[in-house]
Amino acid sequence: MGLDYALVHVKYTIPPAILLTLFYRPLFTKLDAYKIGFLITVAVTATIPWDSYLIRTGIWSYPSHVVVGWTLFDIPLEEVFFFVVQTYNTSLLYLILSKPTFQPIYLRAEQAEPGASDKSNFQWRLYNYLGHMACLLLIVCGWVAVMRNGEGTYTGLILVWAVPVLWFLWTIAYEFLVGLPLSNTLLPIILPTLYLWIVDTLALKRGTWVISAGTKYGVHLWDGLEVEEALFFLVTNTLIVFGQVAVDNGLSIIYTFPDLFPNPPVVPSARMLMRAHLTPASSYDQDRLIGLREAVARLRKKSRSFYLASATFQGQIRSDLLLLYSFCRVADDLVDNASSTEEARQWIAKLHTFLETAYSARGKDPSAVKHIRDNFPQETHSALIQLPVAKLSRKPLQDLLRGFEMDLDFNTASPIHSEADLEIYAERVAGTVAQMCIELIFNIYTSTLSAEGQNRVIDAGNRMGVALQYVNIARDISVDAKIGRVYLPTTWIAGFGLTPESILKDPQGPNVERLRSKLLDKAFAVYEGSRAAIEELPVEACGPIRVAVESYMEIGRVLKQAGYTVKAGRATVPKRRRLQVAWRALNRR
Repeated sequence: MGLDYALVHVKYTIPPAILLTLFYRPLFTKLDAYKIGFLITVAVTATIPWDSYLIRTGIWSYPSHVVVGWTLFDIPLEEVFFFVVQTYNTSLLYLILSKPTFQPIYLRAEQAEPGASDKSNFQWRLYNYLGHMACLLLIVCGWVAVMRNGEGTYTGLILVWAVPVLWFLWTIAYEFLVGLPLSNTLLPIILPTLYLWIVDTLALKRGTWVISAGTKYGVHLWDGLEVEEALFFLVTNTLIVFGQVAVDNGLSIIYTFPDLFPNPPVVPSARMLMRAHLTPASSYDQDRLIGLREAVARLRKKSRSFYLASATFQGQIRSDLLLLYSFCRVADDLVDNASSTEEARQWIAKLHTFLETAYSARGKDPSAVKHIRDNFPQETHSALIQLPVAKLSRKPLQDLLRGFEMDLDFNTASPIHSEADLEIYAERVAGTVAQMCIELIFNIYTSTLSAEGQNRVIDAGNRMGVALQYVNIARDISVDAKIGRVYLPTTWIAGFGLTPESILKDPQGPNVERLRSKLLDKAFAVYEGSRAAIEELPVEACGPIRVAVESYMEIGRVLKQAGYTVKAGRATVPKRRRLQVAWRALNRR
């Protein structure tokens, strides 16, 4: 009886598990727990018979003085725990590295992909064929090595045990595996593999576990690391990552195509995941895939901060938020890029008609789609068609367009005369967006609140959006002045002995700073009155929303600092401080 193997865990496997858990804990969800738990169950169940066979046949062994002595099917409990902790650590690293990626855009319908050339389809078929051939070759080589019952026995047993599983995972998810960024696939395999190679080297040198001399080649990757052990850890980490990718492939199908999987649960069953994998790619909604891809491309280019912030959400809610924000971005661009005020008003009128048509049709009705294709530029079609109108009330979208109309009024005179006008404007351009985000959240996640309680939280979200817009206006006084706009109420301006024209000429000075301070005080008052209601959101969404709010309000805190000078017309929050704010917001319970 000994503690050597247990100390390997204490020194080398448990500390990374703790660190990774602490790092990811603020983002950890029920879905993450389900994915990791499911994979650990599969890994332990699949590995125990194989490992037990290797021990009983003397392929490898554990000296009695290095293990506690408790076993499960002849396997030391320390070894069983290794199956668990390796799967946990590699899975958690995968979740961390893949978090920024919006994976559904990597779904692909082979043979049905619009615009795909014959060459492109041939390449995907070739990937599939090469993957199958590689797996078949490895299985044959492994089987031959096992049958010879010599130095290659251990290598052969690794291959015949692991490669059939890899073959299965490749079959159901090869397009996803090939298409995803290497940060989602290769990196979470390489990093833990290199780490475990080092750990294994130390353990083999100490004799914590021993490989029988007659079953190994005697080749070392480096001094102390048997090539078979290097292969084992490479293969097992590949199994773990491929398994996670396959689960995410199924989840992406479930959450991307509501026509195929209407109202999916936050944590789908294993049966639903398998049904997703068995769904033919020809039945995928290609227009929705295009809409999501274009939304991601649009936001990466024009709103990268929002795209990255959306990574704190999971599943269907992230898709819906991206599509909503894509519509807002497209609508704003149609108005801002118009060649004249008259053309801008025409676009707003067309957008009002679009909303009327969309809400009358309640979905992708052919008449609604035809209206979009006949009246809007091609690059805007997907954003309009994929707007999740079935999950949103119509009024906030209409109010958003009215906010655009108020912006156009600046071409003749300031439409913001009083504090009430300022509040109306902020509600229209920002409160509406916050309100719609919360509507989407309540549409997807189960809440214990009554309908009245949910409406109260939605109203609070609208108010919080107003607070964020006040901070935005306070930050951008100089920037707005350069385009001939002053969003401060003229009654406030007059109270400080200024005029809108004087601010346009010189958006600096002590009185402008007093105006800025007054607006910030108003912003924080609204913020304080709304923040408690945000905490009543479903737990899956509360943290991400809190991060978005606190990150923006931190700009206001920077502006309120004594002696702070706005540089280049904008207040900036250092990256380290932004990360600290996000971390505190996520960890608040």
